[in-house]
Amino acid sequence: MKIIHTSDWHLGQKFLYNGREEEHQLALDWLLAAIREQEADGLIVAGDIFDIGNPPNYARRMYYRLLTQLMGTACRHVVITGGNHDSPSMLNAPRELLQALNIHVVGEASENIEDEVIEWRDEQGELLAVIAAVPFLRDRDLHFSVSGEGGLGRVERIKEGLRRHYHEIGELVEERYGKSEAPLIATGHLYATGAEASDKQDNIYIGNKENIRAGDFPKVFDYIALGHIHRPQEVGGVNHIRYSGSILPLSFSETKDEKSVYLLEFNGKKLERVESLPVPTFRRLKTIQGALEEVEEALLRFGKKEREGLTPWVEALVETDRMIPQLDKRLHELTAEMDLDLLKIRIINNYQPLDAQAPAPELGELGELEVFKMRCQSYGSPPEEMEELVETFLELREWMEELEE
Repeated sequence: MKIIHTSDWHLGQKFLYNGREEEHQLALDWLLAAIREQEADGLIVAGDIFDIGNPPNYARRMYYRLLTQLMGTACRHVVITGGNHDSPSMLNAPRELLQALNIHVVGEASENIEDEVIEWRDEQGELLAVIAAVPFLRDRDLHFSVSGEGGLGRVERIKEGLRRHYHEIGELVEERYGKSEAPLIATGHLYATGAEASDKQDNIYIGNKENIRAGDFPKVFDYIALGHIHRPQEVGGVNHIRYSGSILPLSFSETKDEKSVYLLEFNGKKLERVESLPVPTFRRLKTIQGALEEVEEALLRFGKKEREGLTPWVEALVETDRMIPQLDKRLHELTAEMDLDLLKIRIINNYQPLDAQAPAPELGELGELEVFKMRCQSYGSPPEEMEELVETFLELREWMEELEE
């Protein structure tokens, strides 16, 4: 049996206020072609299908178009789980209709954990695979508030909640299907110990990034399909626990990562092969850094290159210890006739302390939690209060999401 594992599509994302509809469509077209070429039997999407809870209409059209196009392929089984960027109610709205097409959507955790266990069967009723479709587990799914509980106590209860959820669903799957020869697969959308991100990705729970270790996943599962980290990788050096990564670079810091999806080949329960299928680069993202003269020369060289695909997006990081009048105008005039879009120009002061050299981020690059933390720091909130402030923020955000839904 062949299964494709992917995640973190982030349909509808704005890149420094620039839309990405065309390259996202190219990526989904490529994915559909890969499913056809590999004759994949199943598809698992481990969260963050959309970039925001209320995605633009074009992003929704792309999503549903791909699902309908799968009907013309060998891929007869699909599991889609919600991520922290997704709206559970939006994903779940057409769930019953999609289920008739063997497309199973689990937008959020259910009170009955059995709802997360999905069987894939062939036309004769033979069991092909079992998917423990665990979505992003929100705070309300993991623990109940305890009066007087501090930040560290809450972190430990969240970690324990994650371990408990996987333990319970693992026990259920083992009890029902432990003697089956069909592969048993689990999904997840979280930050696992040892995972490496290309860019600073905020923990989606408060506390450190060690939400769960590779050894915390039940051994009954033959493969763990993870989402949230945008770089494809094994977790803890374990071959059958993997992040597939995003299908497009979502920031300039991800340009050196090879974007991919994983092709899993099972012989019965045995995972015989995991193959990385590289996603083509549809739009080049380029960072040019150095002294002003070096940046200008590099821009000239880059602008002369012949290339296929969409117009490249470029950021220029100028290293200097002096003010450069009208720097933006100078570099934009230099690149005006070039086949590139200069989206970002930053100055890096060579003589500032190391922790002050990082360029000020664009608001469009930041997540809600990052903006909140920066706002707290600007008001002089002491570090020891940050844990409690973040806890309150996450609770308020969750409450607002529930009101909107």
